[in-house]
Amino acid sequence: MTSFRDIFGSHFDSEMSQRPTSVLAACVWIPLFPLRCEEARHEGLAGYSIALLAPDTTRKLWQVSPHARHTGVKPGMTVSQAIGLCPTLRLIEPDPVHYDEQFARLLSALTAVSPVVEPAELGLAYVGTAGLEGIYGSAVKIVAAIKRTLECWNVGMSEASSFRLGWGAGKFTAWVAASRAKRSEAIVVPIGEEQKFLASQPIAVLPLDPDIHRRLRQLGIRTLGALAALPEEAIAAQFGSVGRRLWLLAAGRITEPVVGRVSPEPIVAALTFFTPVGERELLSHSLDQLIARALRHPRRIGWRVHALRLRADLDGSGSWLATILLKDPSADAARIAAPLKIRLDQSPPTGAVERLVLEFTAFAPGTAELQLFARDAQAAARAGQQRALQSAAREIRMRIKRSSLYHIIEVQPWSRLPERRYALIDYEP
Repeated sequence: MTSFRDIFGSHFDSEMSQRPTSVLAACVWIPLFPLRCEEARHEGLAGYSIALLAPDTTRKLWQVSPHARHTGVKPGMTVSQAIGLCPTLRLIEPDPVHYDEQFARLLSALTAVSPVVEPAELGLAYVGTAGLEGIYGSAVKIVAAIKRTLECWNVGMSEASSFRLGWGAGKFTAWVAASRAKRSEAIVVPIGEEQKFLASQPIAVLPLDPDIHRRLRQLGIRTLGALAALPEEAIAAQFGSVGRRLWLLAAGRITEPVVGRVSPEPIVAALTFFTPVGERELLSHSLDQLIARALRHPRRIGWRVHALRLRADLDGSGSWLATILLKDPSADAARIAAPLKIRLDQSPPTGAVERLVLEFTAFAPGTAELQLFARDAQAAARAGQQRALQSAAREIRMRIKRSSLYHIIEVQPWSRLPERRYALIDYEP
């Protein structure tokens, strides 16, 4: 199938500050995505009661299969509670790196249909469809193209991992449509019929916390139509700004656009251990080394790090993953390392680490001076080397209280005495 990028080339390869948007949205949802990935890897697992352990602690459950739910097992339960309710329950160690890779493969497949793809969470993504009418035709045909792409991607996944599709104006309408769709089916909400469609939907489709959900049900509000029928100011007075936003969503007054993600080529630094490592101090030291190596990469010069992730391959099987979004983008190693070290202390890998991989996945522009050195790869490399030399020279001077770095220059290259041919001068990087 001819992709959107094949037709329009690199026109949509926008700069980091220019992110394409689309008000018309298709929602792709695969419930229990990590659990479905495990079912695809282990043949015959789909027919059993299974549960995925939480990535941060192996004492609690993260996701639970429908078979296990029928026995009373729920996410968040401790392992002992779950086994007491379902003695045949099969527990699976999480592999977040594998789930992330599978989701990335799904997002890559969706970009064959549209360049505007926004990931929300594992198994949930939005596809911007504005402007695709000239390629595929009506909304129904656009959804059919997305469906064909998903069917190709779904090869090898478990039958239960079937997707659900929704289409409409704005992400919320598309999400509600996807949540009401049957397995491997799609619901298309025609433009102008958003309020009619939303009115009959339960309030559970709203992004509610348990307390607001309980209070709304106590007031007898069961559907979005019932909520939208109340005065906006009354809801705002009762629930504040959150209530106002819920009312606007229920009334179909908000059409949040799909915001296309920028996919810069990540900077990767990896370290493989000869023997699996479990000591926290050694992992922390290794992390410092990886950060220093990644910061010296020529493509990083002139940019501050905004998002990063640390992956660990564990001894035997399984993985560990920490994704960090820095509130203030930085090029300082200590500030980059701090949240990762906190994650290592609070939720360490559940086994010994065989390989540690650091990725800088998103960047923010640096100062004008830094941008000047990032005009091209060669200039960036020279700037990085110069900064590394300056740092090393300062450290040497501080440690031994004098300069021990010298330039070798020619003085009398014609002399027969070697010591007269060259001289040493202090090195000032």
